[in-house]
Amino acid sequence: MGTEEVLTAYRSPWQNAYVERLNGSIRRDCTDHIMVCNERHLKPILRGYFDYYNDDRTHLGLSKESPVARPVSKLISMSDNLLEMPKVNGLHHRYECREAA
Repeated sequence: MGTEEVLTAYRSPWQNAYVERLNGSIRRDCTDHIMVCNERHLKPILRGYFDYYNDDRTHLGLSKESPVARPVSKLISMSDNLLEMPKVNGLHHRYECREAA
């Protein structure tokens, strides 16, 4: 395929734009809003954020889709049809339409 490995300098994360973009997203969307006590406390928070990032969060590079595809639901009316699902301990939310009874 003609690709070559390019090594980044040690302790120079700004040379890897993909890692910096992910680090910035984690910081802005998650850790800036939570007081982290220790590594044991941080791991489940990051696990929840990664699930939210891949399953629920929209990405501009994917035409406002999430990496894991999900069906699109159409909202008919706002009255009692909207289901709120908290993600990352309530820091973010996902909304879906409930079937009318």
